[in-house]
Amino acid sequence: MPQSPQVYQLARYEVRPESLDRCLAAIHQFVAYVREHEDGTLRYDVWQERDHPTRFVHQFIFRDAAAEQAHSDSAEVKQFASVLYPECLAPVDFIDYQLVTSKT
Repeated sequence: MPQSPQVYQLARYEVRPESLDRCLAAIHQFVAYVREHEDGTLRYDVWQERDHPTRFVHQFIFRDAAAEQAHSDSAEVKQFASVLYPECLAPVDFIDYQLVTSKT
């Protein structure tokens, strides 16, 4: 499969149990913004671990590095981080990937 200009990332974190509802509300609000305003963000999924509901994974696919940068630099990311990061048990773990193969 040829190299794609798309950017693939995961972000993993765990929040304090007492802040779960607040964090879920922030996640829903933030992803609604991304869905509505970020054409360069091709995919943004948030998964909540079934057996440990305070653990989350975000899956991002950006059209290219410029779209990733626009996302990262947005005021909305900063607002989301201001709610989420203080509630995390450890720093958010961001991991970059490259696509090997896909059904989609």
